[in-house]
Amino acid sequence: MVLVTAVRDYINRMLQDISGMKVLILDSQTVGIVSVVYSQSELLQKEVFLVELVDSISKSIESMSHLKAVYFLRPTTDNIQHMRRQLSNPRFGEYHLFFSNMLKDTQIHILADSDEKEVVQQVQEFYADFIAIDPFHFTLNMPSNFMYMLPAVVDPPSLQRFCDRVVDGIAAIFLALKRRPVIRYQRTSDIAKRIAQETAKLMYQQESGLFDFRRMEISPLLLIVDRRDDPVTPLLNQWTYQAMVHELIGIQDNKVDLRSIGKIPKDQQEVVLSSEQDTFFKANMYENFGDIGMNIKRMVDDFQQVAKSNQNIQTVEDMAKFVDNYPEYRKMHGNVSKHVTLVTEMSKIVEERKLMLVSQTEQELACNGGQVAAFEAVMNLLNSDSVSDIDRLRLVMLYALRYEKESPVQLMQLFNKLASRSAKYKAGLVQFLLKQAGVDKRTGDLYGNRDFLNIARNMARGLKGVENVYTQHQPLLYQTMESITKGRLRDMDYPYVGNHFQQGRPQDVIIFIVGGTTYEESRSVALQNVSNSGIRFILGGSVVLSSKRFIKDLEEAQQIARSSTSVV
Repeated sequence: MVLVTAVRDYINRMLQDISGMKVLILDSQTVGIVSVVYSQSELLQKEVFLVELVDSISKSIESMSHLKAVYFLRPTTDNIQHMRRQLSNPRFGEYHLFFSNMLKDTQIHILADSDEKEVVQQVQEFYADFIAIDPFHFTLNMPSNFMYMLPAVVDPPSLQRFCDRVVDGIAAIFLALKRRPVIRYQRTSDIAKRIAQETAKLMYQQESGLFDFRRMEISPLLLIVDRRDDPVTPLLNQWTYQAMVHELIGIQDNKVDLRSIGKIPKDQQEVVLSSEQDTFFKANMYENFGDIGMNIKRMVDDFQQVAKSNQNIQTVEDMAKFVDNYPEYRKMHGNVSKHVTLVTEMSKIVEERKLMLVSQTEQELACNGGQVAAFEAVMNLLNSDSVSDIDRLRLVMLYALRYEKESPVQLMQLFNKLASRSAKYKAGLVQFLLKQAGVDKRTGDLYGNRDFLNIARNMARGLKGVENVYTQHQPLLYQTMESITKGRLRDMDYPYVGNHFQQGRPQDVIIFIVGGTTYEESRSVALQNVSNSGIRFILGGSVVLSSKRFIKDLEEAQQIARSSTSVV
């Protein structure tokens, strides 16, 4: 429960020591940080009667001196300016200011100078500058995520802001965990190297006192890698519950927006999918689609039994019992209809887009050899009218990543076919992907065909057969975790920053993927953590990707790269 607990503890400390009626004021980023770990009913229990955004509070002039204002903001220039204006004309009785990361001295001076009416009771740094979507998975929800694909010369200020936000997020994780790590990065990635060096500079030089925690025998490991080392995982269709909901419908800060689906009751238009608040989801989030259907049927049967017993009210005692159990009954009803709606909608999409057929070919491209059969399968799907444009594009991308060196002639045929079948996507996007994440750019053994051990493992897996043809793919991250567990992560491929080296096997490893994580990878981490390897892995990234988001990032980066004459 490590990340979720860390953020909850900070929010508890913010709210419980301030008695009386409170208003909680957040910014566009901290609202996500709070909402994934704290429900509205829990906020009410802490006497928070109003939640507002800092920029909308700025526009209001109504006095609320009976309320105590608890601010939880990122320490950005904009937020400090909002605070300066609000403190010059205070609307609340007291101001308690909490910032999600390190404040600069100049920012503290601005706040002190603005507090002429002396309404500020406290200013504190609470290091919850990340969104803890699951116990071992965090994201930074970065808007311009495509920046990591661009060379530094294209837009230096934007790239610097991107790096600063990543460094802030990583620093907050380690301040929350009260650890200072040894840092390694992927050698072939400029952006991973830059972020690693800037993080080390912050932790070991600029703020070394802040990070000087009790020495552990073995420091934790921070490994910074680049999404482009495994471009296959975000392009695949998903068949386990959490990953599938995100791929087909979309999850944002553990919420799923169902408004576009059609006639849905008002209270079900946005539903929460959180392993902390929903026991069915917690038990089934990593299960495959076939099993989910069976488990939901069981849940519906259980609910019908409860509903039947509620209809049988004959005495005053029965009525009292029903009233006592009603909140639980309502919650159960909401939960059942939420999961039934999600699975029904996903089944519909799978059928409409013929995803079982498409996915079988995707998995073959990702996991098995056989270029001739793969070319034939992709060509057949490109010619099929029932396959959607985005699925055609993904198939060509997966084929290109796998066979870019082996079959340039066939690849050209697929590019031409894609251009003629899908007017929306030009083949140039696939070439851009190869330029970004082709075989010459990658460090890891993505297809298990470089390293003798991986070739042997793949052969063994082929002989044994796979349990489920739709979930046979394992992300590259799985191999990386295995290498760390066995002490085989090569210094040559993942160098250390500075002269801080690992002595022995770390107990805590944070892997940060610049460019974004996937729910398939967070499932790998969760399964690795229950395997009792003696190492606790935490996964973080700039965003959580679906194939749509990954392709959108590619398109935006390609557009900027084209318009910039300095990109070769």
